[in-house]
Amino acid sequence: MLYPILMEWLEFAVRWVHVITAIAWIGSSFYFIALDLGLHRDRNLASGADGEEWQVHGGGFYHIQKYLVAPDSMPSDLVWFKWESYSTWLSGAALMILVYYLGAELYLVDPNVLEMPIWVGILISIGSLAFGWVAYDLICKSKFGDDNTRLMLLLYVILVVMAWGYTQVFSGRAALLHLGAFTATIMSANVFVIIMPNQRIVVKDLQVGRTPDAKYGKIAKQRSTHNNYLTLPVIFMMLSNHYPLAFASEYNWLIAALVFLMGVTIRHFFNTMHKRGGMLWWTWGLTALLFVAVIWLSTVGIYSQDSGDDDLSQLGPVAQRFASAEGFEDVHDLVLGNCSMCHAVEPAWDGMASPPKGIVLETTQQVANHAREIWLQAGVTHAMPPANLTYMEDESREMIRKWYEAGLKG
Repeated sequence: MLYPILMEWLEFAVRWVHVITAIAWIGSSFYFIALDLGLHRDRNLASGADGEEWQVHGGGFYHIQKYLVAPDSMPSDLVWFKWESYSTWLSGAALMILVYYLGAELYLVDPNVLEMPIWVGILISIGSLAFGWVAYDLICKSKFGDDNTRLMLLLYVILVVMAWGYTQVFSGRAALLHLGAFTATIMSANVFVIIMPNQRIVVKDLQVGRTPDAKYGKIAKQRSTHNNYLTLPVIFMMLSNHYPLAFASEYNWLIAALVFLMGVTIRHFFNTMHKRGGMLWWTWGLTALLFVAVIWLSTVGIYSQDSGDDDLSQLGPVAQRFASAEGFEDVHDLVLGNCSMCHAVEPAWDGMASPPKGIVLETTQQVANHAREIWLQAGVTHAMPPANLTYMEDESREMIRKWYEAGLKG
């Protein structure tokens, strides 16, 4: 019994690290984009800098200058911004392994979408992330990538195609999560493979007394701008696994496509504002319309999960152990009486449009498949039912624990 508890806390700890590092990365990224756009470049600065800005924060004033290529000599106390990006991707990869690879039978592979061995699903997952970076990088380095607007349009098309492709292979929850990981891998690789090496070339040139080539800064800025516009959709994809109306809709890939457009409209407003181009309020109107379209799409063709199929032979080996474990029938009845009000294809709870986290508990198959969640949420803790609205007694929770223990022993 210690193993699942340790795994739960390990997942929590890694998720905590992932969120913290993502905040640090996004914060520094947004700050430097805003700083670059807001610089006063119409001033003849004695230092030879391209632009400057005065800022106030925390009770003090900051005088910031930016050199278009590099200063005349190498500063002795240069601060680098890189580990925020690396730590975010590494912790995200660890979370992917813990949740979607170790829990592939439940979260990654959905036989109703595509029947395949778990190891094939994991290989497709890893391969798609690698493909995303290689394809994107090659396009950026080609002649096609010389026009940034054209490049961004093609990138958008690729993301939409990947959104559709992921929904043809993985569960809805895993599809949107992978689209976020696909995009985040491109963003982090931009930092690791392009931006940082280019900065190192400039630093080395300064150290040996050469004048750095401006092309390295131009390339790095292009990739940094891409990251700026991709950030908000990535956050949406990472949060989507908590909201079934986002991932469990027949048109979840179209929802993702519209969310990427929303990311562009929102960032366009702030980027224009930071470079003193005015307040483009129409972008918020367009964002609202896109979000209304997202809401509408989420209600069209919600997956009708089969609530009548109780063929336990279709279960994976782990779920079969729990379905045949002592006490399963009693736990199944208990779950139907206490959980299925909300965890149903059509929830009976007033105001609830879809089952929480997309988990349906109406058949023996579904209960067996979600043994670990039931044990954790209603057996070990009192998280479910919420506020114990169905008055589940301690004896019932003990029944769940004994059944789960029996299933582990197999």
